[in-house]
Amino acid sequence: MGTPNLQERMEDHALEQVPPHMRQGWLKLSWNTAGIVTTLIILFFGALTSFVAGFKIALTAGLFVAVVGWLIGWACGHIAYKTGLSSTVMARRYGFGIKGSIIGSLIFGFMIIGFLALENALLYAGFRFALGLEDIFRNQLLIYGALTLAWVLLTAYGFELVSKISSYTLVAFMCLLVYMTFTVVSAHADQNVFSFGALLPPEALAAMGASDDMGKFIFATNVLIGSAGALALVDADLGRYAKSSGDIGAAAAVGNIAMSIVMVFIGAVFMYAGMGKLVEHYTNVGHMSPAVAQQAAMSPDGVTAAFLLFGGALGVILMVLAQGKAQVLNTYSGSLALSNLFDAMGLRARRVTMVVLANVIGLLLIAFGILGQVQAWIEILGVITTAFATIMIVDYFFVNRSHASETIEQINWSGVITCFVATVLAHYVLNRVIPIQFFTSVVVSAVLYPVLRTRVLRPAH
Repeated sequence: MGTPNLQERMEDHALEQVPPHMRQGWLKLSWNTAGIVTTLIILFFGALTSFVAGFKIALTAGLFVAVVGWLIGWACGHIAYKTGLSSTVMARRYGFGIKGSIIGSLIFGFMIIGFLALENALLYAGFRFALGLEDIFRNQLLIYGALTLAWVLLTAYGFELVSKISSYTLVAFMCLLVYMTFTVVSAHADQNVFSFGALLPPEALAAMGASDDMGKFIFATNVLIGSAGALALVDADLGRYAKSSGDIGAAAAVGNIAMSIVMVFIGAVFMYAGMGKLVEHYTNVGHMSPAVAQQAAMSPDGVTAAFLLFGGALGVILMVLAQGKAQVLNTYSGSLALSNLFDAMGLRARRVTMVVLANVIGLLLIAFGILGQVQAWIEILGVITTAFATIMIVDYFFVNRSHASETIEQINWSGVITCFVATVLAHYVLNRVIPIQFFTSVVVSAVLYPVLRTRVLRPAH
């Protein structure tokens, strides 16, 4: 096999099987599964869950989500390893059919491009904070334009460059983050940085359904499972490059540990210990009232500001590099989802076009104020992605056990109906009875899909 030319690298087998000679081991895959989740927005989720639930409950929820996310991610990654296909393309064969897979592309595409938009917005806020820039159109155009151009160019060359970028920047980012956390914690040795309770007032906790310990655990789980659902589908996008099922299983474990345990731990401790200095900065330099400063410190922008406040000039550099690795991976998976979406609609386009389109959509999401909708959409998208992944898993391992390469139907109505029913029941109907919503979506998907597929809506032979 010769070295792939530029065109082949840019297409990167978006709609077809990855050949055996391009398969990777677990360590190389892990740079990417860990790289996509070690970001400022995941730090914010760690701080948010700990401020609502307290340190110990948030970390317990993180451990629980890590195990669940690993199992779902490994199962999806195993299917991708066997088929050599990305998450949304393998949905054609298992669970949804060709046009039915459009659902997966829309769900996963929106979610992963949503993270792309969030990280871009945080980078913009970081540049404004570090350089003292005004929030005017010229600065928006320059910063967002430069970021978008960088992600397009870096992603267009395919998986090999993505992996290299992720490995270098992940190590540097984590080293600085651990160092800053150690420094901040050492300066606050008299505080209960590893055992603090909920920090929000009782009325705010009651509004979130987090008045007692179980409510706090449920809140933290529902917030964290959204990212775990997205990571499971990313595991599939990366699993098609795995040399073995064990390789993608190990990489999925590393990613979930990094996201739901390490980043929750660091986000909680770092923001709790540094909150006083950050509020003081907002009050003295930003001329905010104490109440407004406290609210600003507990926002996604506040996490970015804290990172730069304690990291200094090195923090600015590593902020760009750390967010850059995740943005390349977000753009990569987003472009794969869009490639399947357009191809399923009969509008096949080059993957580099999808790379550009993913970034354009991300900019539009920023224009519509996505940062203000983080908690609102992360919960329901976590429900939908876990339902989507469960249907593929159940179809592959239990319903379609022969794994025959028969003709793929246009729409697998069993999967489409199951995904819709599971989401509605989990998020809207049974959410008060079973408040950990992904429980409902997983169980309903695992039970309803086999019944519909084998008893009610049998495939034509």
